[in-house]
Amino acid sequence: MPIDFLPVFLMVAVVIALSAFILTLSRLIRPHNPYPEKNRPYECGVDHVGEASAGMFKVQYFVIAILFVVFDVETMFLFPWAVVLKDMGLFGYVEMFVFIVLLLVGFAYAWIKGALEWVS
Repeated sequence: MPIDFLPVFLMVAVVIALSAFILTLSRLIRPHNPYPEKNRPYECGVDHVGEASAGMFKVQYFVIAILFVVFDVETMFLFPWAVVLKDMGLFGYVEMFVFIVLLLVGFAYAWIKGALEWVS
């Protein structure tokens, strides 16, 4: 029934209205003074020098960020698993053990390949 989804629709409407209100309010009260130095590109703590195609792009920052996301997702899977561990028994324990071992193998591979080295 559509009436069952009324609370969800109301929540979505409230979120959209509140975000539109906050964005509009911030646009009205913020200072507007762009100047060339403020509009310069700034990436990963390194000042912009030359063109992006010249190779002055720090890849290490993005590799570390991707590894963080991978291990953050692992943590997201660990909490629900820990809650239902008693109900799942040995199968659930072995399954999560295999999952963690595979992630540790990926972490060791990234470490051996030097993906965690921060060279400036």
